[in-house]
Amino acid sequence: MAGQKYIANNAGNLTEVAATQTSAGAADAGKIPALDAAGRLALQMMPVGIGADTATLTASEALSAGDYVSVWNNAGTPSVRKADATAAGKEAHGFVLAAVASSAAATVYFEGTNTAVTGQTAGVVYLQTTAGQGGTAAPTGAGNVAQCIGFAVSATAVNFQSNRPIVLA
Repeated sequence: MAGQKYIANNAGNLTEVAATQTSAGAADAGKIPALDAAGRLALQMMPVGIGADTATLTASEALSAGDYVSVWNNAGTPSVRKADATAAGKEAHGFVLAAVASSAAATVYFEGTNTAVTGQTAGVVYLQTTAGQGGTAAPTGAGNVAQCIGFAVSATAVNFQSNRPIVLA
């Protein structure tokens, strides 16, 4: 746990070392990592390239936890909005696990399991015409976008995989 101290044996010299959940880099060399509140190593303690594939982008509208999102060019600034199967160009690129207000920073996950969804049925999940949502049936209307976005493994978990969208004729 953070705040606990351990005895380290460094070439016969015993030293009291504090466990830490964050690192300042080389200045923290020799410290022992502590598990976070979830009982895991904190992501910032991992080497570069290890951990969730995410980006922090500005939300151009309010987002709810679990929404599937589309990355878009908002006057030269990469931004995110709810993915929407009613229009080409709004395909799902990722998802958010936390609600975000419009103009706030959103952590977008580009792969992994979306655990902020509800009411899913095990099987293939498609982007829906209700913005930000996924479901079991692909849209069928002309001009809609059919995009498989993953596989539901339970009512509250979808393994996200962005696939190429198809605009229906």
